[in-house]
Amino acid sequence: MTTSTPAATVRTRVRIPLRFSDGYQVTAEAITFNGLTDGAEHVALILGNPDTAATPLVRLHSECLTGDVFGSARCDCGPQLREATERIATAGGVLLYLRQEGRGIGLYNKLDAYALQDQGLDTYEANLALGLPEDARDYTAAAQMLTALGITELDLLTNNPDKAQQLTDLGVTVARTVPTGVHTTPSNLRYLHAKVQHTHHTIALAPVPCLAG
Repeated sequence: MTTSTPAATVRTRVRIPLRFSDGYQVTAEAITFNGLTDGAEHVALILGNPDTAATPLVRLHSECLTGDVFGSARCDCGPQLREATERIATAGGVLLYLRQEGRGIGLYNKLDAYALQDQGLDTYEANLALGLPEDARDYTAAAQMLTALGITELDLLTNNPDKAQQLTDLGVTVARTVPTGVHTTPSNLRYLHAKVQHTHHTIALAPVPCLAG
């Protein structure tokens, strides 16, 4: 069932040269918005030339301070952000950087959940133990941003089926889903397996013997 959303409008456009730690560089057009339903400061990054693609490649990337900024190996967020930036720049499309730290629970709660994971819970069990949802993210603002940019059909770069379903329910046509790479470290294997087990992420992982949680 399609849900209608109020219109958002473009607030500011500014070009920003990006440079990643491995030396990859690209210039993005950063766009801010008025009228987003959750009031958060989400940003769209236009990469490459979306007009040359039959359907633009889009990623909804939830903010992860520990992974995106500090390079934490407990998740795959930083490598996914780096991968998405280059793939979208090559294909032409948009990266929506969504201020939804910790799957929507915030930074402090995420770090509290990490402490519980160190005691044996997985990432979803830890959220529930804190009295929080497994995944609190709502992509209404993302749909508003895409509509404000004139994007009503897209290829979605994701391993998470919930993103495609929510966008579809919000009236955005997902022509196809394109999986991201698999970015494993010894520190994030339990986290990645939990995403497959709990929320059916399409990540090809080798079995882990005696995986707890």
